Amino acid sequence: MRENSIITNTQKMNEIRYQLPPIAITELVDAPALPIESVSHNKKWLLLKFVQGLKSLAELAQPEVRIAGLRINPHTNGPSRATFFSTLVLKSLVGEDEIVIQGLPEHAKIGSVSWSPDSRKIAFTIDNVSEGRIELWMVELIVGVAQRLSHIKLNGVFGHPFEWLADSEGLLVLAIPPNRQIPPSRSSIPQGPNIQENEGIKAPSRTHQDLIADADDEALLDFYATSHLMLIKTDGQTRSLSVTDTIQEIGPSPDGNHVLIKTKHRPYSRQLPVDNFPTRIDILTISDGSINNVANLPLDESLPLSFDVVPTGPRNHDWRHDVPATLFWVEAQDGGDPKNSVEIRDIVFILEAPFTATPQALVSLPLRYGGISWGTSTLALLCGLRWVDRKEILWRFNPTHPNELIKLSERSFEDVYSDPGIPALERNMYGRDILLTNSSGDSLYWIGAGASSEGERPFIDELNLVNGTRSRWWQSAGPYYEVPIAIIDVQEKVILTCRESQQDNPNCFLRNLITNQLVKVTNFPNPYPSLFGLNKKIIRYRRSDGVELSANLYLPVDYNPSDGALPTLLEAYPSEFRDRDNAGQLHGSPYKFINLYWGSSVYWVTQGYAVLEDLSIPIVGDGISEANDTYIEQLVASVQAAIEEAVRLGFVDPERIGIMGHSYGAFMVANLLAHSSIFKAGIARSGAYNRTLTPFGFQNEHRSYWEAPHVYNQMSPFNYADKIKAPLLLIHGEADNNPGTFPLQSVRFYNALKGHGATVRLVMLPLESHSYTARESIMHTLWEMNTWLNKYV
Repeated sequence: MRENSIITNTQKMNEIRYQLPPIAITELVDAPALPIESVSHNKKWLLLKFVQGLKSLAELAQPEVRIAGLRINPHTNGPSRATFFSTLVLKSLVGEDEIVIQGLPEHAKIGSVSWSPDSRKIAFTIDNVSEGRIELWMVELIVGVAQRLSHIKLNGVFGHPFEWLADSEGLLVLAIPPNRQIPPSRSSIPQGPNIQENEGIKAPSRTHQDLIADADDEALLDFYATSHLMLIKTDGQTRSLSVTDTIQEIGPSPDGNHVLIKTKHRPYSRQLPVDNFPTRIDILTISDGSINNVANLPLDESLPLSFDVVPTGPRNHDWRHDVPATLFWVEAQDGGDPKNSVEIRDIVFILEAPFTATPQALVSLPLRYGGISWGTSTLALLCGLRWVDRKEILWRFNPTHPNELIKLSERSFEDVYSDPGIPALERNMYGRDILLTNSSGDSLYWIGAGASSEGERPFIDELNLVNGTRSRWWQSAGPYYEVPIAIIDVQEKVILTCRESQQDNPNCFLRNLITNQLVKVTNFPNPYPSLFGLNKKIIRYRRSDGVELSANLYLPVDYNPSDGALPTLLEAYPSEFRDRDNAGQLHGSPYKFINLYWGSSVYWVTQGYAVLEDLSIPIVGDGISEANDTYIEQLVASVQAAIEEAVRLGFVDPERIGIMGHSYGAFMVANLLAHSSIFKAGIARSGAYNRTLTPFGFQNEHRSYWEAPHVYNQMSPFNYADKIKAPLLLIHGEADNNPGTFPLQSVRFYNALKGHGATVRLVMLPLESHSYTARESIMHTLWEMNTWLNKYV
């Protein structure tokens, strides 16, 4: 009878079709997303890009080529899992005009979108599914009607397939070669074994997926990744630039006369994705078609996996933004290894057109290069980083006479309270981002998150370059959370912000800091009217070792304290820290509007649950031992502290608590169930549970399994499958391509749990990757979660 019962239950599970969660959750998931904003270079227009709704399973079921870490739609020759926009709307920032872009195809799938340097045009791609092509379209603001610029098929395999030239009259595009034939077919009969060999060279690698496996894969990559470089004028005229290769990236020089071309070439790796393949760096001069080879970067399979490790030789090639045509790059002076003791870690080099002279050293750094913000011929900012102590230094220097680095700030990048923000930028005559200064050029402006013990309060600061003093222009204040999007006018102190509160959904405003006038630019409706009045609190508490912690607590709209303690759902994602004081800093704001996404835990307030979301679970090292040496102890202590505080406040029933997490959060869930008896049930989505399958590091763990086997073994809940007694729901996408979270992780963990008699359910989602995108999959996932919580919590 028991055997027949098992067969019957298996048959029932196999007969399950896609389900829907309760209507309250379904309506929230189907609510339209708020648009993405983009400000024109001249600060006169706000472009609103409205995201299409959830994909259908039929879209995910379309053919897909998976090679070299890429996922390609062979029908359009672009990314197979891209997010598209459906509508483009322009809002004037100097008047009340609103332009809804006309002329788009029905159900248009709008991809890459880019302003022209003169802010008079917008170029964008459209995936023409019916004709199997990616097309280049454009709209002139004065007309407001979109038009297809050319019938040329673009190659979107590597992402953004076009770039504006500085004159706003032409665009460089990566096109499918005009005479390309059909894709190579995979051999039905193997011609020989697939062989890999290593001759004594250390070549550690993290666990990547969708890699090249054989010669057939190499031929497919050549076919889909090969592009022909072309120039398309805004009047529709086209010109071949006579370069056809596996071009990954193009970048026109600021003056539009040259093109930086980054091309991938063989030998292709069987261990690493395409970004690590050998790269040729060339500069094409458009006028005469001449090409200067700048660098040849080898395959970097042998790099150690420590943080701050970089390849030897030149890297990070790009154009200076402040001059017509000067290339810059970085070269390590420590052999690429941060363990080597040197005074100079990196040097930035430059090479001016016509690119035939000897490169010149521009500036030397004692830390690893972290980026440059260009301003003028006498002003630039340079960032240096060091992972071992999380140090970040920001310097100012003079590119014309770079003999001195003037330190502007030095801090731990874990310390969010000391974060000075990022420099505000503006577009120059070439359409490139440069540092925003006042009319006299002696002040810079900084936009920051404003993290503090009271929550985030975004700000704008002015930095006086003469005396080095900072003064606060403006800072967000409760009951609103207001984020600067752009400084519209420095002299008049006009800024564009996005403002929200617990009850007011985000909208854009123009704020005059002199007159304090506030003008509403957008009027987006509340996407979640059913949650109006939702009670949100940030609770603060201490872990047993004294580390300060926090969590967002959500209570149902109609909750009354007299209702007593509620069943509760916890959601979290652990983070590693080097310093305990920084680990205890508060993130987020009590004034933010609800943040929902497909996998949010907040949906369950509609089902009568209290929700503890975004629990801070810092895993802290002490400077001698590594953070993960005491991962389990810190993990359990963090969650216990949160529950004790929530129970003390009277909102949470300690006998009815569930825990959920995604990816590293799923790993957390399994460990909590293995090493504590706090929870009635757990939900783990797309996790990794056996760390010996990720032996060369994971998350911020830089040691290999062979360096710290005790850490890998202790942190693997797979090793403690016999200890897990609380019911566990495992969910995983069958096409997960995230490094480390192979679908096999959930399959083998389920088998281990089942073998020890655990209450466990495994749900494998066809066609889904690490994040789930099809409406059918998302709704069914939420149904599974809701059913599990109602049954066991």
